[in-house]
Amino acid sequence: MSDNNKEIEIDKEKKDDYEDICYICRRPESKVGKMIHIPNNICICADCMQKTFDSLNTGGMPYIDFMNMPPNMMNFNPPPMDIPKSQKLKKKKVKEEKTPELDIRNVPAPHIIKGQLDEYVIGQEYAKKVISVAVYNHYKRVATGTMDDIEIEKSNMLMIGPTGSGKTFLVKTLARLLQVPLAIADATSLTEAGYIGDDVESVLSKLLASADNDVEKAERGIIFIDEIDKIAKKKSTTNRDVSGESVQQGLLKLLEGADVEVPVGATSKNAMVPLTTINTRNILFICGGAFPELEKIIKARLNKQASIGFSATLKDKYDNDPDIFSKVIVDDLREFGMIPEFLGRLPILFTLEGLTKEMLIQVLKEPKNAILKQYQKLLALDEVDLVFDNSAMEAIAEKALEKKTGARALRAIIEEFMLDIMYEIPKDENIGRVTITRDYIEKKGAPLIEMRGSFTHTPLLESQN
Repeated sequence: MSDNNKEIEIDKEKKDDYEDICYICRRPESKVGKMIHIPNNICICADCMQKTFDSLNTGGMPYIDFMNMPPNMMNFNPPPMDIPKSQKLKKKKVKEEKTPELDIRNVPAPHIIKGQLDEYVIGQEYAKKVISVAVYNHYKRVATGTMDDIEIEKSNMLMIGPTGSGKTFLVKTLARLLQVPLAIADATSLTEAGYIGDDVESVLSKLLASADNDVEKAERGIIFIDEIDKIAKKKSTTNRDVSGESVQQGLLKLLEGADVEVPVGATSKNAMVPLTTINTRNILFICGGAFPELEKIIKARLNKQASIGFSATLKDKYDNDPDIFSKVIVDDLREFGMIPEFLGRLPILFTLEGLTKEMLIQVLKEPKNAILKQYQKLLALDEVDLVFDNSAMEAIAEKALEKKTGARALRAIIEEFMLDIMYEIPKDENIGRVTITRDYIEKKGAPLIEMRGSFTHTPLLESQN
């Protein structure tokens, strides 16, 4: 078989993986049945074809005569408009016998999940333990299905932590390790259906796109809704709360498990976008937020509980408590503006710690994909060693703490002082090592430059510890 024939066969196999979409109503063949194929790669369902004939007949042009017209008179030459793959669904695989979607023996145990997370996520030991157990229980539930009358509830999670504490990174790492589709949505963009913004169903469209339009795969995925604190109920407003309480209400059916009609290849429903049905029963929802005003609510509650007398708690006892979020309870979140029905569908509540100076230093150098290792690798391609002394890493961590944006600040700081180095180093082929010092970070001096042959080669960051 020639190469051209092989390419044609491969293209045909790829096309066969996707369902045909009606050119008129945009419904897939799984909804309307077998399609009628006409020239220019156009597919039309039987319903739309019948409606077309009825319209012709009603308009005084009998469709029987229309069908009997010579081919040259029927050639309207419509423009070839092939529907993109992003709006097509993958065909469901025919299964000979009904088997569980996941093999329970292949679900990694909590300690294995946490061990893998440890390689990428620094600190947050409690959060990693909670999320590992919750994920393990969730996918055991998916794998076993309904084996008996005892139905296991979903392990949806709500994580609370300061900005830059690693909420999004934790979920991204988890999805990558489990090899399941992941959709990340920003709650600030969600509004009640019918208003400007994305409908709540748009999060399912993102998950479907992440699963390459494979519905079965998407129904076992993870959805992370960030900035969930931004949809808290408005305390005093005369207008309809379309981006607050209404969004919480809209998310209820998704969190609990329901059949939801979602657009394929788009985030909003319209006449030109095909629709499909996704069951959210086995989709794991993780919500995260910084909840900036929540600590005041927690402190107020704790101060109210203080006793009177010599054993009374000082009013300022919790003012400088770094772990104040760990004392949160559901009542605090209700006071913040989250409705009880919404909180009830997020049974697992846990918090993340704010990053300390020591943790930021660890983030810089210890994970597998640590940012310092990335820059070392970049310079190693030019056969140059990049060394960060301990004082330099401390200075970077201190600057990051001042910005109060957590780990996000590290990249911005490093990008700033690495710009000149990345620009100047390639100019001189004799440079063999660059050492970053505190003075250079604080703009009080320059990095230490060593020429080739004057030092022992130590390319890895681990060797500097």
